[in-house]
Amino acid sequence: MSKQPFTHLDARGEARMVDVTQKNPTVRSATATGRVVCGPEVVAHLRDGSAPKGDVLAVARIAGIQAAKRTAELLPLAHVIGVHGVVVDLTVGDAGVDIAATVRTADRTGVEMEAFTAVSVAALAIVDMVKGIDKSVSIEGIRLEAKTGGKSGDWHRP
Repeated sequence: MSKQPFTHLDARGEARMVDVTQKNPTVRSATATGRVVCGPEVVAHLRDGSAPKGDVLAVARIAGIQAAKRTAELLPLAHVIGVHGVVVDLTVGDAGVDIAATVRTADRTGVEMEAFTAVSVAALAIVDMVKGIDKSVSIEGIRLEAKTGGKSGDWHRP
C-alpha cells in the first residue's frame, strides 16, 4: 500500500477540512456493524415487543437513519454530503442485538463516517431504551465492514 500524506493537516500541521470541490461525484457506499450486548431478560423483551419504553428496534432503526444524515454536525472535519440511502438492520440474538448499517450516496466523498455514526447511535438508542431493565448492557465491536466507490476503490473486511 502506498503511503499518502495525511490530507487533514495543513503545512503547519494544523487540522483542516479537505477541499473536495474539484472531485467528481461518484456512487459510494459503506457498511458498518456493531453489537449491543445484553442479558436474557432484555432479549426476551426485544423478542416479544414488551420493553417498557416501547418499540426498541423501531426507535433504534430511525435513530440510526437520522444520525447518518447528521454526521457532519457531529464530526468537525466531516463533509456535508447528500445521504441518499440508509439501511439499518437489527438482529436480536441470544446475547444481544447485532446492528448493520449501509449508507449510500452519489457525492464527492465517502460515507464511512455516516455508517459508523448510524451504528453508534442505533446502539445508543437501544441502550437508552433498555437500561432500566439491564444496567450492564454494553456496546462493542463497531467496525467498518466494506466501502465501495471513490478514488481508493472498493474495500471489504477480510
